Amino acid sequence: MNPLLDSLQPYPFEKLRLLFKDVTPPAHLSHISFGIGEPKHPTPDLIRQAVIDSLGGLAAYPATVGAPALREAIAKWITTRYNLPPVDPATQVLPVAGSREALFALAQTVIDPKKNAGGEPAIVLCPNPFYQIYEGAALLAGAQPYFANSDPKRNFACDYRAIPADVWARTQLLYVCSPGNPTGAVLTLDDWRELFELSDRHGFVIASDECYSEIYFDESRPPLGGLEAAHKLGRGFERLVMLSSLSKRSNVPGMRSGFVAGDASILKQFLLYRTYHGAALSTVYQTASIAAWNDETHVRENRAMYVQKFSTVTPMLADVLDVKLPDAAFYLWANVARTGLSDTEFAQRLYADYNVTVLPGSYLARTAHDTNPGRDFVRLALVAGVDECTEGVQRIVDFCRSLKR
Repeated sequence: MNPLLDSLQPYPFEKLRLLFKDVTPPAHLSHISFGIGEPKHPTPDLIRQAVIDSLGGLAAYPATVGAPALREAIAKWITTRYNLPPVDPATQVLPVAGSREALFALAQTVIDPKKNAGGEPAIVLCPNPFYQIYEGAALLAGAQPYFANSDPKRNFACDYRAIPADVWARTQLLYVCSPGNPTGAVLTLDDWRELFELSDRHGFVIASDECYSEIYFDESRPPLGGLEAAHKLGRGFERLVMLSSLSKRSNVPGMRSGFVAGDASILKQFLLYRTYHGAALSTVYQTASIAAWNDETHVRENRAMYVQKFSTVTPMLADVLDVKLPDAAFYLWANVARTGLSDTEFAQRLYADYNVTVLPGSYLARTAHDTNPGRDFVRLALVAGVDECTEGVQRIVDFCRSLKR
């Protein structure tokens, strides 16, 4: 067996299952889960119909590179969404079977574990807390994860200036997530300027995970993207790729449809890897994806539902926990320290008393530089309908108030 598998930690939801293993929640309360970030809004009819109309494509093997029409639809969406010059659909865009698959596979493509002098392992630098795929991808590529802790005083931005020069010298891949999971924080243009300067100096690749980019609260202020930042700063896409997905934007997590775009030289090698990896997107879902990327009406309607939920429940929760509206994405990142409970105790007792699931923040982070930056936080995924989210948050409010009696 591959010995690197032994270095993987249990996934957060496995830890949560063990935390709840001996707990019996109250039977008279229906279960409400804020645990997993799986969109629950209805899949738009135009996408459902596109799937039905293209079922004949099941008779053909899909091409790894994707249909030209899909690459063109993605390229058009990128240029429109981020106000970019034309993106070449043939060389700068690659459809993938969801951003999760691509985030993992990208590390296997760009990491050279034998490159660093002195035999020291390559480094993959990740935000902390983080999407767990980053760490697994690094470890199974033979690299060493290094964590840049988020700082609540800096809107949960990572302090990249605190990272030692010898770490940057060994870094081959930097994962960034903007809007962030779990904090919802969005990188600023100054943040991007700093990262590009570091990439130029040390030669590492930047993978910008932007799967939450279309969930935001002000139609006039969409989150800044990595390719957009590069263009605004007068540079090309060298050593930069962005990854996005239809799962959150269009409420189709079961399609596993996304794309990677950016540096053509990286995408050329990534396509070679994926051709052997065998992760082509079904032709049925390629056709449905074209319909999704070509339509913005359903995306605006989707955002409006999130705006309604967040504007309703955030003030409720702020009465009992330290929490505020994030920059973007569909998570609330709430500090529970004022309750006197740890994040794991809070999650376990909330489930036991009120049949509501939240995810402990410490499960989404690693202890690095003498601290776990997820400790004392819980993540709430506001993915259900407004009524269910409101009821679930009201139960959290009742739970917190019961602790003070």
